[in-house]
Amino acid sequence: QVRLAESGGGLVQPGGSLRLSCAAIGISFDVYGLYWYRQALGKQRELVASISNSNKLTYGDFVKGRFTISRDNAKKMVYLQMNNLDVEDTAVYFCNARWTESLNFWGQGTQVTVSS
Repeated sequence: QVRLAESGGGLVQPGGSLRLSCAAIGISFDVYGLYWYRQALGKQRELVASISNSNKLTYGDFVKGRFTISRDNAKKMVYLQMNNLDVEDTAVYFCNARWTESLNFWGQGTQVTVSS
């Protein structure tokens, strides 16, 4: 059974940092592209960052060098290091693993709240 489980969310002050983790079970992890999305209340889900199976990186325009995505194929983990967080980064963050249109899996999300 495939499962993606996010962790590391929480409450942080503006300017602070968080590291999100996503553990994958039940997939051939190293062939998958890995993605972090987020969805703020009342807004559409948007791509935060991605890392391909060849370690090509992409980031949303709003990241502006503040976040870093990485993967550890041996541990079947994907990470999102978030620095200099802003209140606008408040959202539920989702992990996504995608290989084909049908092999496309999502975690349940982890809440990130940036507030003073």
